Amino acid sequence: MVWNRTTRLWNDCSKIIHQRTNVVPFDLVPHEDGMDVAVRVLKPLDSLDLGLETVYEKFHPSVQSFTDVIGHYISGEQPKGVQETEEMLKVGAALTGVGELVLDSSSIRLQPPKQGMQYYLSSQDFDSLLQRQESSVRLWKVLTLVFGFATCATLFFILRKQYVQRRERLRLQQMEEAFREHEAQLLSRANPEDRESLKNACVMCLSNFRSCVFLECGHVCSCAECHQALPEPKRCPICRQAITRVIPLYNS
Repeated sequence: MVWNRTTRLWNDCSKIIHQRTNVVPFDLVPHEDGMDVAVRVLKPLDSLDLGLETVYEKFHPSVQSFTDVIGHYISGEQPKGVQETEEMLKVGAALTGVGELVLDSSSIRLQPPKQGMQYYLSSQDFDSLLQRQESSVRLWKVLTLVFGFATCATLFFILRKQYVQRRERLRLQQMEEAFREHEAQLLSRANPEDRESLKNACVMCLSNFRSCVFLECGHVCSCAECHQALPEPKRCPICRQAITRVIPLYNS
């Protein structure tokens, strides 16, 4: 039996100001005639789904004095009154118990499992209780599959993006190395008077002089014709940063 004393506030909130609980061990007896096996229930309030029946309920409106009104105005809470409620498990109520059975020399006891598993005392029959638990398990399985699939998809897209970026970096490194090897070969085979002009040649066509300054990276690596031939969006061929402005470079 549980006795509650609750304060109901004007903003439709309630808080328990006093609660008294009386717990008495009781026996579960079978419905079949001719069976005298009884199961003693221990710690019934530790169980789930224990449906207590309300046997008494009364609301006492609050009588407020002028001092109470001022105090409630300052605190911001104005109680409507006090509601008393008594709930109990009546004798003869049908219950289904799911827990740990302990057999001793004189009786059989039903108690909460020591492994931390759930303990049930329900007004439903065993099949209904089992069906409800299976429905809950199926729901959790579906949620697990959905979140697992979403996690795998997110991980796949992240790994794919990393792979594409890594492959692009390797391709740029190979292009840069090939360009440097080609430039070194040209410098080695060129005449001494032509080497200076090759050092200032466009990195793309290797024939015109460098005449563009790319911003914001600041690289001077291209001629005007090759800059116009770059695909949109235009990016620096050295660092692959976006080209926001181009400043002409004049050699005197």
